[in-house]
Amino acid sequence: MYTTFYNLREEPFRLTSDPRFFHLSEPHAAALASLIEAVMRRKGFVLMTGPIGTGKTTVVHTALQILSERATTAHPISSAFILNPTLSREEFLETILTEFEIPCMGNSKPARLSALQQMLLDTQRRGGTSLLLVDEAHLLSPELLEEIRLLSNADTYQEKLLQIVLCGQPELLGILRKPEMRALRQRVASSCLLRPLNLAEVRAYVAERLRSAGFRGAASLFPTQVLQEIVRLTEGVPRLINLLCDACLTNGYKARRPVIDLLTVEEAASELGLHEAQIEQANEGNGAGSAGITGGTEVVRDDEIGSALDRLVQAMKKRSAFVRVADAIRPDMSIKKQVAVAVSAMQEKDPVGNKIIESAVDVLVQAMKLHRTSSMEL
Repeated sequence: MYTTFYNLREEPFRLTSDPRFFHLSEPHAAALASLIEAVMRRKGFVLMTGPIGTGKTTVVHTALQILSERATTAHPISSAFILNPTLSREEFLETILTEFEIPCMGNSKPARLSALQQMLLDTQRRGGTSLLLVDEAHLLSPELLEEIRLLSNADTYQEKLLQIVLCGQPELLGILRKPEMRALRQRVASSCLLRPLNLAEVRAYVAERLRSAGFRGAASLFPTQVLQEIVRLTEGVPRLINLLCDACLTNGYKARRPVIDLLTVEEAASELGLHEAQIEQANEGNGAGSAGITGGTEVVRDDEIGSALDRLVQAMKKRSAFVRVADAIRPDMSIKKQVAVAVSAMQEKDPVGNKIIESAVDVLVQAMKLHRTSSMEL
C-alpha cells in the first residue's frame, strides 16, 4: 500500500524470517557466532535466551541456513526443529524421530531410542552433524528437560553425537537454576543472551531493512528524534520495532507525509496499544528492555569471527535478493524444510553465488579454528 509512495520495492518490516532482511546487530551477531561455533565444534549443549521479540527464532533460522550451506557431502547435517515443546515424553520422542525422518519398526521407547542412536552414529561416521533445535524451551516440563539431558549423553570417546540448542525466554534460566536441574545445567557448554537494541543499533536496523526493501533516498524516512521515540516506545525489541515502523509507514502514506514525524509515531503507537503495554510493564516491574536480566552471558564475539560472519551473511543476502525462491516454499512447510528448499534452489540457480558463499563459510570455519586454538593456548 505505501511502497510506491516511499519508493520501496516491498514492505521492509514484515514479521518473517526472510534472510534478505536479516540484520546482524551486535547481540545477534554474538549469539549467531556462538551458536554456529558450538555446533561446528560439537560442544553438545547450547543455550540461547532473550526477552519476547528479540529475535531468537530468527537467529536459529539463520544458523540453520548457514549450517545447511556448509552441508556438502563431506559435512552433511541432519536436523530436528521442535517449535512447540508442550508434549509428553512419548510425543516428544516421536516428534524427534519424525523431524529427523528416522524410520522405526516399533512404537516402544527402546525401539525409538535404538533407531535414534543408530541414526546419530551413521551421521557421525559420514562426518556429519546431528542437530536438535528446541524453540520456546522455557515451556519444557521438568520431565522433558530430563529426557533431553539423557539424550545429551549420546557420544563417542571423541565427541557428542547430538548437538542440542535450547532457545527460550529468560524464564528458562530460572528453571535451570533449580537444584533438581543441576545435572542438566552442568551439561551446558555454551550460552548466550539476546538483549533489546540500543539507539545506534535501532538506527542501523531500520536503515538496513529499508535498504533491503529498495529504499535509496539520501535522507532517512525516520529522523533521529523519531528513532529515539521508537526506541522509547518499543524498548528496542525488534518485533515491536517492525510493528511500529510498519504502522508509521502506513499512517504516513495515508497522511501523505514524505518523512515520518513524531505525530505519525504517536498515532501508530496508539493504534498498536504500545502506551498501554508500557503501563502494564511498569506496574509489573518487568520491562522488556531491563538490563537486570541475569543468568545468561552475552557472548562478545571475536573480531575475526565477527568479520567472517558479516561477510557470509552479506553474501547470503545478496544471493537471496538475486534468486527468489518464494514459489518453491509452501506455507505448510516446517522451518527446517523451508531452509532446505531455499538453499537447494539457490545453489542450483546461482553457481557463482555458491562459490562466494563457500569461500565465506571457509573463512568463518578457519576463524573459528584460530579462535579455538588461541583460547586453548590461554
